[in-house]
Amino acid sequence: MSSLLSNYMRKEQLLKELQSDLAKLESDDRLKAELEFKSKLEELMVEFDKTASDVISLLDPKPLENTGRETVGARNATRRRRRLKVYKNPHSGEVVETRGGNHKVLKAWKDEHGRETVESWVVRVED
Repeated sequence: MSSLLSNYMRKEQLLKELQSDLAKLESDDRLKAELEFKSKLEELMVEFDKTASDVISLLDPKPLENTGRETVGARNATRRRRRLKVYKNPHSGEVVETRGGNHKVLKAWKDEHGRETVESWVVRVED
């Protein structure tokens, strides 16, 4: 029974702290201004029969164009292809052609000689 009472007292204390925090927020002028803006915006939305997404698309149409609903193939079709980089190791004469940094040999070179050094071995870049 005492654990129930201590649980009640702890929650009561938490409630008092939350009420104190809420009172502080309610007296904050920034919050008052944001609440006023929200209220006026909601009134305008009702007056003009608009939804939140209508307002967002009106103010910034770009986010709605790329909602993530398209297929992976469609997204990749619009993605710019990475540039082909050709590296030549001056020590071994070995040549590596890659469109990304995840090449096994290239990683080994970077581990052995350092990133900056290996990047200086680029002999050609193509689109």
